[in-house]
Amino acid sequence: MEVHGPKLLGTSYKDPIASFSLFQKFSVQHPETYWSIVLKELSVVFRESPSCILDKSNKLKPSGTWLPGAVLNIAECCLLSSTHPRKEENSCALVWREEGCDDLDVNRITLKELREQVMMVANALDATFSKGDAIAIDMPMTVSAVVIYLAIILAGFVVVSIADSFAAKEIATRLRVSNAKAIFTQDFILRGGRRVPLYSRVVEADPFKAIVLPVTGNNLGIKLRKQDLSWKEFLSSVNQHQRSNHYHPIYRPIDSTINILFSSGTTGEPKAIPWTQLSPIRCSADGWAHNDIRAGDVYCWPTNLGWVMGPVLLFTCFLNGATLALYHGSPLGRGFGKFIQDAGVTVLGTVPSLVKTWKSTNCLEGLDWTKIKCFATTGEASNVDDDLWLSSKSCYKPVLESCGGTELSSAYIQGSLLQPQAFGTFSTAAMTAGFVILDEHGDSYLDDEACVGEVGLLPLYLGASDKLLNADHEKVYFEGMPMHNGMRLRRHGDVLKRTVGGYLIVQGRADDTMNLGGIKTSSVEIERVCDQADESILETAAISVAPPDGGPEQLIIFVVLKQGYNHQPEKLKMVFSKAIQSNLNPLFKVSFVKIVPEFPRTASNKLLRRVLRDQVKQELSTRSRI
Repeated sequence: MEVHGPKLLGTSYKDPIASFSLFQKFSVQHPETYWSIVLKELSVVFRESPSCILDKSNKLKPSGTWLPGAVLNIAECCLLSSTHPRKEENSCALVWREEGCDDLDVNRITLKELREQVMMVANALDATFSKGDAIAIDMPMTVSAVVIYLAIILAGFVVVSIADSFAAKEIATRLRVSNAKAIFTQDFILRGGRRVPLYSRVVEADPFKAIVLPVTGNNLGIKLRKQDLSWKEFLSSVNQHQRSNHYHPIYRPIDSTINILFSSGTTGEPKAIPWTQLSPIRCSADGWAHNDIRAGDVYCWPTNLGWVMGPVLLFTCFLNGATLALYHGSPLGRGFGKFIQDAGVTVLGTVPSLVKTWKSTNCLEGLDWTKIKCFATTGEASNVDDDLWLSSKSCYKPVLESCGGTELSSAYIQGSLLQPQAFGTFSTAAMTAGFVILDEHGDSYLDDEACVGEVGLLPLYLGASDKLLNADHEKVYFEGMPMHNGMRLRRHGDVLKRTVGGYLIVQGRADDTMNLGGIKTSSVEIERVCDQADESILETAAISVAPPDGGPEQLIIFVVLKQGYNHQPEKLKMVFSKAIQSNLNPLFKVSFVKIVPEFPRTASNKLLRRVLRDQVKQELSTRSRI
């Protein structure tokens, strides 16, 4: 802003802090100018340069055709040294520690060492698969997982992201939709000293081929199927090659798919969202602009490559020259906290439920987190008191909120270090991101008006999806949305509140998608499992509400019993929890169950979950006042 602000904003420009909002608006109105500046700040090297920044001529692409004609390999960009941002061959690319090794030094790997490991795996992939194959990763976000992820993209294959917490059915769905030819996984997951089986769950999903890494040591703790390979066997195909750690990247057009990620909608089947080579540029630029991620920073965020935050974290580090910090274990205890201290983490990402656990167990007492310059949080609604406590751990550094989606490659609303931050709120739209808040008639409120309504995104957006593998993209994101300044708005689904002071608060979903522990799922998925959980069930309705004092959403199941049956809510709570955890996700928890004689419905017999949600909110609000 100091370099370009006076020229771009003219006499309106004062200084970076006073003029930030003006500059954000400028970036929405002139995205070509903004991106031509920011691309020079990132470690992005084109094999063939783009003919322009933005081409709006294709009306079938409302998000715009960005950087047309550009050819590159975004994984190679992550692995090359550069002068700006400063990335040297011996720069620390990754720092990590294994759970249980709290008293040992942290492990480090240089950019050169990371590149050589990635290239060796890329050579092994070439020996095993055909170009363009989709290859899944279902394992914790370890150093090996990062190497595999980058190698798949470097070698011209497509990553299929699957979270390591999924039940076998969910893994199978993602393998089928993506047409994955193989899956990288581990024999077990180590969590809090316990060995949790992973390979056995993956095998239940029946993948064509699995390549299995040992959770510790060099040898597997399980027996493999005939078609599967151990990590050692997989690498043996290239170990004899003298130049196994050299590789010529596969260069592809910028709109080529590099990663298939999944986002749960309201239809029951997760939406398969292809990430192109534009997606890493979007998320790393937002990390640079909003969180000030730069060379010399150490960035940690406990996540998984199966969730959008995994790839976002990886690319934000490597395209900005920062060090990626990984803890191989549970982030819930003191071991993780000590790793943050010992690794010298400067930016720490969290989810609110994680902060709540740290606070309630007091496991961080006595640790030194003063190197942290800011915190980041996403995934679910933050609790103000918990954020204040977290901020206090690093001499009251800001906690920057971000909210977006897999289909946007990043966040559309964020915090900013150039604005005063208020806990539990967003202070700005992301750079180049424009949105309006709509009233119940679909008309937009004024930009500075205090209001509550569904958000509509301006469609021109570098990194936003323009197709889905298993659904109609136009129908999901644009159909039925109002026009604004001659453009059809893009649907996101959040209900936003804008305060008198201009801060933004997410008040839930406009549809019946819910957010449980940072994982988006749908009422339909939960109900499908609960309806079959017990013979006494006639029908169920699943809703989620945030507590009156803020914090993560709670899952509530309403039940109508068949005639002649009588049940206690507590017993059904146990039945539903077991069914949901074994069929959908072991992290989902039922807060409570309510048995009712019938559900409220529309004249056309559609279930009114909104009415049930309002009832529960009223009850919780009354309880909190007692």
